[in-house]
Amino acid sequence: MAYIPSTAEEWKEIANGFENRWNFPGCCGSIDSKHINILCPQHSHSDFYNYKGHFSTVLFALVDSNYCFRYIDVGANGRVND
Repeated sequence: MAYIPSTAEEWKEIANGFENRWNFPGCCGSIDSKHINILCPQHSHSDFYNYKGHFSTVLFALVDSNYCFRYIDVGANGRVND
């Protein structure tokens, strides 16, 4: 299950993980997202139409230095930037 740290101490622990494991100080997470092509949803019009000219939904994730998911979002309208 994804868990977003709620205290400064937890964020410092994540940052320490990036510094110790990857020699990347001050990093609190690694972020990536991806557009997934979909069929046009009914009544969506331009909401899911992306900059590449396709209908899509966006998958977004934040992981810590151990590749553990800290935040996940699935289903943002394709018109938003990834």
